[in-house]
Amino acid sequence: MNAPQPEIAADTVVACRDVTKDFRQGNNVVRALRGVDLDIYAGQLTLLVGPSGCGKTTLLTVMVGMLRATTGTVEVLGEELSGMSQRRGADFRRRNIGFVFQQYNLLPSLTAAENAAVPLIVAGTARRTAVARGRKLLEEMGLGERSHAFPNELSGGQQQRVAIARGLVHEPRLIVCDEPTSALDAASGHMIMELLRNVALQSDRAVVVVTHDPRVFEFGDRIATMEDGKILRIEEQNVNLPEKS
Repeated sequence: MNAPQPEIAADTVVACRDVTKDFRQGNNVVRALRGVDLDIYAGQLTLLVGPSGCGKTTLLTVMVGMLRATTGTVEVLGEELSGMSQRRGADFRRRNIGFVFQQYNLLPSLTAAENAAVPLIVAGTARRTAVARGRKLLEEMGLGERSHAFPNELSGGQQQRVAIARGLVHEPRLIVCDEPTSALDAASGHMIMELLRNVALQSDRAVVVVTHDPRVFEFGDRIATMEDGKILRIEEQNVNLPEKS
């Protein structure tokens, strides 16, 4: 008989229940995730931490539906990802999820404002309107004077701020970040995490950051530590925590 699963609270943006993920390597099967239970709450910044190869990035990728769990369920904003077609899943991510990557992935031929506007342009927003929104967001991030610069004219910290603006421009409910500070110096990394923390303070939005950088642990409301594909423990450390009934 299966054990009862934890209830899903109203402020839960992501709910993972008994999630496993297998990868086939030749004749062998490697289990990257081993029965993960994890909730991500609105109004919080959650850190996924642990050694290289422990399953952090795999969990993040399953969490947003880019990989499907082998077993278990993943709900995002009340939607069960495994029941979505590939097309519907892509549309769901485009509308509801923002992505921030370690390598920035900015298009070199576009200005900072144009790079920030890409999700809106892809979604069909008129280019001028989208770029204006991207420029406004960069101004809010202190990059207004650099909105016409190309990526190779920006520092690493500035490029990462443009990448965050791109992840926020379509106002997603969930923002996921894979090692956003690992290529940055301490001061730039601190600034990026302060920015992500401020984003997470919005009551209808959740931020998840995969990191192995202990310098940023202080910014997390919750720290989920992983090892060998499992959640070892979850620590709550900041005051920005929802009340549980």
